[in-house]
Amino acid sequence: MERWSDTARPFVVLTRHGGGDEDGPVVGRFGGPLLLPADVPNPFHPFLASIDLAALPADATDLPLPPDGHLLLFAFVEDEDGDFTPTGSGSVVYVPAGTAVEERDRLDWAWSDEDQYQETVKAFQQGPLRATPHMSPPYYGLVELPQAPRWEPLPGHPRSEELVEVWKSTHGDIATWGSLQIGGYGTEEITDTDPVAGAVSDALRAVKAGRREATDTDSGDVSDWVLLADWHSGVDGWEGATVHWAIQRDDLARRRFDRVFTTVFWNP
Repeated sequence: MERWSDTARPFVVLTRHGGGDEDGPVVGRFGGPLLLPADVPNPFHPFLASIDLAALPADATDLPLPPDGHLLLFAFVEDEDGDFTPTGSGSVVYVPAGTAVEERDRLDWAWSDEDQYQETVKAFQQGPLRATPHMSPPYYGLVELPQAPRWEPLPGHPRSEELVEVWKSTHGDIATWGSLQIGGYGTEEITDTDPVAGAVSDALRAVKAGRREATDTDSGDVSDWVLLADWHSGVDGWEGATVHWAIQRDDLARRRFDRVFTTVFWNP
């Protein structure tokens, strides 16, 4: 049990209601004006949220995040577009503190289906995000292997599946539908393996297919990647959809947010 506890990671849940704490600090917002530097092109995916990194509670995560500035998260809760964009089904833009920005019209740029885009943006939540720090062990009990047997319990934790079930029994009180999570472990409606591992596989396939730029630091080792954010959408029509933003730890430390890869799990 002690070894299992040692796997716990700090993370922060951002909700409209502060995870039950109405006095939790405001650290960003769902929606609102989209403020981007003039030289940043309109992102492909709908704008979801803006996070003020300087407002995050101290030691809220173990990620090498910038100490200030804003993270802008973009996503589409269906996954069809993940097959032809270099960043998958979403993206992230980092705006350093003090950068001059201009407001963009969130509904006024070309997309594969403009009507669907506008419908999606209007369905997203709006309002301030309040932060509640937490600690979490993994939500998954299996790792996928490249050869038979295809699955095995987490190394060093032969009863990991049982431990995960115990943890999941309390998870619903922490990361409710509609909440946004920064750091920690990825989770979704049906979680058997690490969602970050799925993002790594998809990112490498995108490189192989020529949809994503290859770099000298590309790694297929899941331990080199971290979960930047999770969003349990709670959007009408996409109930159960979860968006995962993953990035290599080295890219995160170097502020290479263009290297984030985003996946969506949806169980219609």
